Order: sequence, then structure tokens, then C-alpha cells
Amino acid sequence: MVSTARILYRGIMSEDRFERHRQPWTTDEIQKLHTLAKKGMALKAIAKALKRSEESTKDRAKADGLSIAKLR
Repeated sequence: MVSTARILYRGIMSEDRFERHRQPWTTDEIQKLHTLAKKGMALKAIAKALKRSEESTKDRAKADGLSIAKLR
């Protein structure tokens, strides 16, 4: 049996987690992506700076013909 508190907790978590789900890229975000990629920043750092997932950042960079450093 699932408690009411757990259901409420899951509802709150899912709202926070997917707040930016599938949001279109703004021109400011695209410019920042280009700037950071040209500086040689790693994918993880760029994604964090843009508040986007690594997957989304990688896909957008590929679509724009950018190469992102694979630093670990």
C-alpha cells in the first residue's frame, strides 16, 4: 500500500524534474552554446551552464555542426 505522503512527494518531484522538458532553444541559449563549444568546454560543463541535459546539448551542437570537447 502506498501512503498519501509518498504520492504527494512523487507528484512534486515529477513537476520539478520535467519543468523544462522539451523546451525550444532560445537564440540566447544557442549563442551561448556556440561560444562555450568554441572555447573548448566539455559537454557536461556546457549542459550545466545552459541548464539542459547532456543529450539535448549534444543533439543541438550536432544539428548546428559544432564539435564539443570530450574531456573527462
